[in-house]
Amino acid sequence: MTLKLFCSVMLASAALAAFDMPLAVSDVVTGPHAHVRLTNNARQPVTAWSLAASSPSPNGGTHREVYTADGYLSEVTHGLPGANERLERLMPGESRELPLDPLPAGSTVAVAAAVLDDGTAVGEEAAVASIFARRAKERDALKAVVDAFNEVLPSKHGADALSTLRERFAALAQRDDTMPCRAALDAVQQFQRKTNAEEIDRSLQTYADFVKREYELAVRHARRK
Repeated sequence: MTLKLFCSVMLASAALAAFDMPLAVSDVVTGPHAHVRLTNNARQPVTAWSLAASSPSPNGGTHREVYTADGYLSEVTHGLPGANERLERLMPGESRELPLDPLPAGSTVAVAAAVLDDGTAVGEEAAVASIFARRAKERDALKAVVDAFNEVLPSKHGADALSTLRERFAALAQRDDTMPCRAALDAVQQFQRKTNAEEIDRSLQTYADFVKREYELAVRHARRK
């Protein structure tokens, strides 16, 4: 082995050692109520992960199903009505039981990818790339919602602001059927039940501030380290 080749092998080994998978899978239960336990062994939160379930195929070979969860926004959504705590970021040392689709006996589950809070990503490149592509799309959708609030709220108030924002968000949702656009439209439609102009303004500003915090998180977490 030449010195150059030896150094290359050593560098590759060092890189692998530095990026050990931060998540561990245990307690795999198959059957109709399949689930696993996921543990974060890193010193920082794991914000997203992909789990690969491999099952023997009836016709031979192996069937592989990938489950992906991304909880980076749980930093601001934790505790809100409808928030799924099982899909939130996994804190250092935390273990969590996660449900899976029914799995036949003999199935195995492994971590395919994980993304840490600082943007470090480990695992299969396709799974990692998919996570960051989705984050970039969500970031852009959140920006569109933030921009709409910034353009409307300074000049319009009460029912007038509601009507203008409803039209903006309906158009956004038609062009981009992602959660931020649909959620903004749903929120504005809920606020239409209010009749007091000051109460409407407060509700709109509170929601606008919340989406701005989500957008700031999305900007940070859409960048891969």
